[in-house]
Amino acid sequence: MEDEQSAPAYGRTNWRRFAVAVGLPTVVAGGLVLALAEGALAANFTVSGKQFKLSADKLVGKGFTQYSGQLASNDPSADKGRITAAMSGIREADLWNLCQSVAVGPVTLRIEAGGDEKRPVHAENLLIGMSELGGDATFEDIQIGLDGSTLNRDEAESHGAALSFGQQSRTVTIQNLRQQAYYTSASTFVLNGMSLKLHLSGEHECY
Repeated sequence: MEDEQSAPAYGRTNWRRFAVAVGLPTVVAGGLVLALAEGALAANFTVSGKQFKLSADKLVGKGFTQYSGQLASNDPSADKGRITAAMSGIREADLWNLCQSVAVGPVTLRIEAGGDEKRPVHAENLLIGMSELGGDATFEDIQIGLDGSTLNRDEAESHGAALSFGQQSRTVTIQNLRQQAYYTSASTFVLNGMSLKLHLSGEHECY
């Protein structure tokens, strides 16, 4: 049975899984957590505080940045109206066999696209505020430990707060991507072969 309404589900931050997933040394992951705790840039938009899941067989991106951030939220469980997140920017990204799901109770909204090897999902000026990221990651020409405010590989206008932890690379490839996020934006988001379905029972999340 299908309908046209749904709502996203709550998620929990797991920084240890995040650090291991991107394949960076433990000391680097520790630096990211420390920077998040010390206070970082608050984005100029408000999120719901609920999370959604995203998976893909492969993501290939050009111009990757990552820095600590805080998202404004009206969620009463948010600490002082702020949610801590790892912000990732990618100038251009292609994703194969993309799945995105949001769920609450028995209701799940699921979107699939990019199933054709020759027609992947394409995004430009992608920005993601996430709590978890998993997969097999490869970075080319990576720089770790930069001042978050000085990042430039994704060509975005702003990044983290001055002296916050940041890293960037010329390219990023993630196989078997698994992600939980609070927020995603893009100047262009092309969902080739898109399928949207609302499920009112059963297990239908992306993973």
